[in-house]
This record gives sequence, structure tokens and C-alpha cells, in this order.
Amino acid sequence: MRNRIENLLNWYFSKNALPYWCILLIDCAIVMASGALTYWLFNSAQALFDDTLRVFVTMLCYVILFIPGFRIFRTYTGFMRFAGFVDLMRVVYGNLVALGLILVAQLVAQWLPREWFVHFRLPALLLIILMVTLGMWALRIFVKTLYDVAFSNTRAMRILIYGAMQGGVGLAKNIRNQRPRKFLFKGFISQMPLKSTKHQEILGEKVYSVEEDVAAVIRENNIEAVLVSPYRVREFRNSQELQDVIIGAGAKIYMAQSAIEMDDAGESTEGFDAGPMQMREVSVEELLPRSEIRVDLKSVEELLKDQRVLITGCAGSIGSEIVRQVAKFTPSAMMLIDQAETPEHDIRLMMQKEFPGIEAETVVTSICKQERMEQIFKTFRPDYVFHAAAYKHVPMMEDNPSEAVQNNIYGTKVIADLSVKYGVKKFVMVSTDKAVNPTNVMGCSKRICEIYVQALDQAIKEKKVASHIQNLGNKESFVVASQLGGPTARTQFVTTRFGNVLGSNGSVIPLFREQIKNGGPVTVTDERIVRFFMLIPEACKLVLEAGTKGNGGEIFVFDMGQPVKIADLAKRMIKLSGAKNVEIKFTGLRPGEKLYEEVLNELEGTKPTFHEKIRIAEVREYDYDEVCRDIDELIEISRRYDDMATVAKMKAIVPEYRSNNSIYEKLDK
Repeated sequence: MRNRIENLLNWYFSKNALPYWCILLIDCAIVMASGALTYWLFNSAQALFDDTLRVFVTMLCYVILFIPGFRIFRTYTGFMRFAGFVDLMRVVYGNLVALGLILVAQLVAQWLPREWFVHFRLPALLLIILMVTLGMWALRIFVKTLYDVAFSNTRAMRILIYGAMQGGVGLAKNIRNQRPRKFLFKGFISQMPLKSTKHQEILGEKVYSVEEDVAAVIRENNIEAVLVSPYRVREFRNSQELQDVIIGAGAKIYMAQSAIEMDDAGESTEGFDAGPMQMREVSVEELLPRSEIRVDLKSVEELLKDQRVLITGCAGSIGSEIVRQVAKFTPSAMMLIDQAETPEHDIRLMMQKEFPGIEAETVVTSICKQERMEQIFKTFRPDYVFHAAAYKHVPMMEDNPSEAVQNNIYGTKVIADLSVKYGVKKFVMVSTDKAVNPTNVMGCSKRICEIYVQALDQAIKEKKVASHIQNLGNKESFVVASQLGGPTARTQFVTTRFGNVLGSNGSVIPLFREQIKNGGPVTVTDERIVRFFMLIPEACKLVLEAGTKGNGGEIFVFDMGQPVKIADLAKRMIKLSGAKNVEIKFTGLRPGEKLYEEVLNELEGTKPTFHEKIRIAEVREYDYDEVCRDIDELIEISRRYDDMATVAKMKAIVPEYRSNNSIYEKLDK
């Protein structure tokens, strides 16, 4: 029997809605019934029986007078299954209009024959209005309750909401209206003091203070998840202790998808509208504490709009995000270069789907192919170059120093030289904090890249002749020597330096996630190791602002916030996953790896800039001609694939390069 009722309800509510005229007829029937009941209460059952026709005619006239109020406030056009406070108030307003019309009508009707109508006095009229209102309310609440029963999900997740003010209340209302129901709302967690929240309830559910034993509250109420109010995302991220309590109590953490997107973009969640939203379980990246980063994207847009932009390494983690963000500023054309075929194909499909109006050419090639790069620059003529192409994995480059030199250093030199030759306005290079006091080949290669572009920028400003910028085998390229410092040599070189980005290809978090999925162990190189982290969108926005606002020659350093202990990160990921018996295994530092990264070396200071999160590193300057000779010699040595000789020359160029846990340590002696 119960199944039949549920099937009937499911069939009924699977329809869009009752026709509006059905609701109107039911409301009219409520009016008729209310009048008859009132007449019976004020007189008697016998009187009602004797005056049935007169009562019927009178109430029929009243129904006609109710219809204008129904029409004005559209009481019959909504979905009763979703009826709320606004719908109930419309009923009240419509019925008050009807009361006014009835009072006017009765003044006119007193001249009509009494045997036609029943005359209701004011108390009886007020009772009719009250009964009609309660009856219409009851109908809507009954239908809404039936709908809730029909689509109630016994497997709905029992949840608390973090944040008891506007955002939290809006979120609670939203999830109560979701069908099918995914969450069962059981209360709020508030930042208010315990004394203020004691005995408080909102929407019929208790408000708990963070000062209470939140873990006990979660266990006693069988709470399965905590939903974070859109207004409390940053506050919650910075409350590591509360996160640990929630995770330790066995509850999951959810956020609204739209709130995550806005917050990750560095934009405020103020004014968030808790309309229809998707809730999803957060990852450890989204829970790492970080301060808000605001970027002047308007000025970036003014500089990049209708410009020709070339991006190297466009299929990588940073490069692909730069592509997306630059494309939003509607450049006139984009040249996207990467040597990884499949990721480059993904970038092509993304541009076709998300930015079909932008002319974008995707080229599969290496930045080390000087002749191919020359052809691209000659035909495309970029205004801005964002250079993100680089080999970045420390252990791989430790084993392949010649490749690090040829790709990272020579490739950068090729792109930088061509930028000067073809009059690029600005060249923006993405560097790394591993270039500071480098302990590995990869970091040293990026430091040499920084030295070269900074020295080149200074040579342009000093209007020096640089005979080193030439295209081997291509005579046309020798023109660069006379152009450098001339009227067309206007390129400004800007370097941006920051640490690890969350979610990048090959980063530690995807590795940990895979290891946890496989049951462990989770491998951490050293219990003491710490790293700076930044979200990819945040890092790229800062790259764009620093790159477009820089005057040339600067090395911009990003404020990466507080460093994160990798062992703690692994523990939190294991807890968040809900996995049991996953151990952490310490494997020892890898070749070239150090316990902590820096953004400046001990001889460097910083100067403030246009953005509180961006500073300029005060680094020592190098003579351009001397740098060119050293780099040319280094490249030549690398082509002999003698690892020791290659690294020895790198150490000669960057004296602060001291190998760590590496075979190249012998060179430091």
C-alpha cells in the first residue's frame, strides 16, 4: 500500500505543475466552503439548510469579488510544491483586496431584495477572510509537504553549516529546496561566542559555537559533512584547527562551487546570491590558508586588448592558465607554442570551444629550434611574449644538465633575442624560487635565464651594440646588432619569480592523491621539508599584472604567504580522503632538493611595487657582453654532453650555486 502511494505521488509530482485554472478552482471552492462554515457558526445547521440557495448565491458573488485579488497578486500561478513565505503573503494581500471589495459590494447590495442574498456582518466577514487565508495556506503547505515526502531521500547526508548569518541562512534555505534532497540540514556552527549562541535557533535548528566541543556535536548528531557558507570561505580556510577537528571527527567538508570559483579568483564573495548552486567536497588545495589576492585586471586588459600575444610553454600548468586569462582580454591574435603534442591539441580544442572569436594558432615545436622560431616571429610579429616554456623537474634535470642548458637557457636566449629583433613591446619570463641560492641544475638554469634577460634589458637601455644577438646561418639576423639600442629596440624584459603552484603537472598533491588511492604509502622526502604554494590562477594573474606594468629589468617576487610543511600536507590529505591505515614513508631528499625554498638570497633585498603582493628583488647587475660570452661557452660545453663540465661552468656563472645531495657536490670543493 505504501509503495502504491509513493508511486502515485512520484507520478503526480513528476508533472510540471497543476494547470493554473485548477488551483484557481480549488481556491474558489475554499471561499465557498469558508462562507458556508461561517454562516453555520454564526447561526445554526438548520439555518444553513434552510438558506442554502441564498448562501450559495451570496458566496458565488463573493468568489467573483475574490478573483481580482487573486489576479492582482497572482496567487494561483506559482508552483505549490515550492511555496514559500512570499507566496503565503500574496494570499494575504489578495484576500485583503477581496475584503475591501466585499464591503463596498454590501453597501450597494442593501438596496437589493433581501431574499436574494445573505448579509454577513463585519465579524462574520473577517472570519470568512481568516478561514479562506488559512485554507489556502493549508493547501499549499500540504502540497509542499507531500512533495517533500515523495522526494525525500533517506540517504540524504546530515550536515551542519559553518556560518550562521546571511550566507549560511541562504545556503540552508537553498539545500532545503533541492530536489532530490542531498543534504539534511541539522544546524549551524557560528563564530559567535558560546554565551551568544546558547539556546539560539535559526530555521528551527540549533546554532553551535566554535567554542563548543565541535567534534562531540558532530558525533552526537551523526553529522556526515560541514557545508561552508559562501561568506565564510576565507575565514574557514585560515581556521586550520577547526578543519582538523571536523576531519578528525569523520565529517567531510563541502563548499558551494560558485563560492570556490570566486574565491580562487581572488574576488570577494560579498553579495553572493545563494540561488541554485552545486555543492562539492573540497580538496586539500582549497583548504590551504592564504590571504586574498586582488589584481588590477582592468589595466592588464587595457594593455593586452587588440594586441598580438605569443606564449611559449602554452600547454603546461602555468602556460595554459596564462592562455585562458590572456584570451579573456580579447587580444587581436595569439601564437601558442609547445613541444608536447597531446597537451597542445587540448589547448587548441579549448580555444575553439571557449574563445572561438579569437584568432589563435597552435604550433608544436621546440623553442630551441632557432630557425623555426625566427620564422614564427617574422610572420606573427608579436607585441607581447609570455615565456613559460622550461624543463622544471628537479631530479630529471639533475640527471640531464645538458638538456636543462639547451632547453631552459638556450631556448630562453633564442626567444629573448628574437623579441628584440622583431620589436616586441614586452617579454615576460616565468621563473622560480628555485633560482634563489640554487642547489640543483634546474634552479641554476633558471637563474642564468634571469641573468641573461636582465642584462639584455640593461644593454638596451644603455644603447649598447650587442654583436651576440644573431641568427646562426641567417644573415638577416645580423641586423639586430645595429637595432639594439636603436629606434626599434624597445623591448622591456620582466622576470616573475614564485614558488610551487597547486595542481601543476607533476606537483606533490596529485602524487599524494594517487598514492592514497592505491592504499599508500605516501612518500615524503623529509619530515622537515617545507614549500610555498600558490594557486595557478592567482600566480598567473600576478604574472600578467607584473609583466604588463613592469618597466623592464625587474625581477618581480610574489608574496607566497606562509610555507606549508609537506608532512602535514600529506597527513591532511589522508584524513580528508577518509582512507584508513595509510602510512607516511620518509624517503630522504632527492638529488638537488633542499629543505626549504627561498624567494630571495641573503644578499638581496626588495622594493615595494604597485601591488602589495608583488615586490622587486634588488639583485646584482651583470655586464651583458660578459654574460653572452659565458652563456655561449656554456651552451657549447652542453653540446658535448659532459655533465660535470656543464655543471662546473654553471657554477662559475652562478657562484652561489651549491649542489645538495648530488653527485655535483664534489665540484663545490
